[in-house]
Amino acid sequence: MIDKREIANDLVTLRDLIRWGTSQFNAAELNFVQGMPSAIDEAVYLCLSALHLPPDFSVEYFDCVLTMDERMRVLGLYQQRIEQRKPAAYITNEAWFAGLNFYVDERVLIPRSPIAELIQQQFAPWIMPQQVHNILDLCTGSGCIAVACAYAFEQAQVDASDVSADALAVAEINRQNHGLEQRLQLIESNLFTAIPEKRYDIIVSNPPYVTEQEMSQLPAEFDFEPGSLALAAGETGMDIVLPMLIQAADYLSDEGILVVEVGYSQPELEQLLPEVPFFWVDFEYGGDGVFVLTAEQLREYQEPFRQALVEIS
Repeated sequence: MIDKREIANDLVTLRDLIRWGTSQFNAAELNFVQGMPSAIDEAVYLCLSALHLPPDFSVEYFDCVLTMDERMRVLGLYQQRIEQRKPAAYITNEAWFAGLNFYVDERVLIPRSPIAELIQQQFAPWIMPQQVHNILDLCTGSGCIAVACAYAFEQAQVDASDVSADALAVAEINRQNHGLEQRLQLIESNLFTAIPEKRYDIIVSNPPYVTEQEMSQLPAEFDFEPGSLALAAGETGMDIVLPMLIQAADYLSDEGILVVEVGYSQPELEQLLPEVPFFWVDFEYGGDGVFVLTAEQLREYQEPFRQALVEIS
């Protein structure tokens, strides 16, 4: 248990608190894959958040002396992170994706998909931006991918679906926060079951893809995420992805594309479907396991998709 009052007597500046927090996070062997890249990044973020300061607050002010109340607020956030192993985004109810700010809580995954980079590039070179009129985000969670797509394609209508009503409640908060009530439709749906009968130019998804074995090995921080709905995808991690591959062709325009993240389940997918020419995206800023398939390819390989689904069933 952290004795915040005693520690606060010795840590008087922003720099002091960041240094101490970084050391404590490393000593506690916290896991940082859910957002922040390192202990020092997370210490800086939590410190600035506690003081209601922007993430780009100048380091020139890091030697300013804080009041005792300010120090106690910072240490309170540090205490939650260390003792509960609660991810920083759930402590602050804030996450960033594609340069945009989102509300998050334990009803949704913390946004961290490399698909953000593709969205900011308008999915080049696979599609021409002016040809994009309808976008579907399957398994939307917080709505971060859908909202980012609405910013990237200002002329497009965006549909975002999720099987979880709780997740859609969070997505609604983000839809309102970004003023997208007129362009972003939220749909409660198990994959395509309730999706409108129309053709999308882009279908994009970060679905559950974690195998049963990997679920049992996840760090304690992942206990705060809705794992049974948003992470777990059966023995091979393909319980959601394969039905998506089978059905997506019926909802894509002739020149449309399907973009899906499968993360470290990429080898399982390639092993199940060795004949399918998945294009695996190389990301400049890190991340992997995201493939692109065209509508034409999805229609061509329907039989292998169906056989693979039977194989894992």
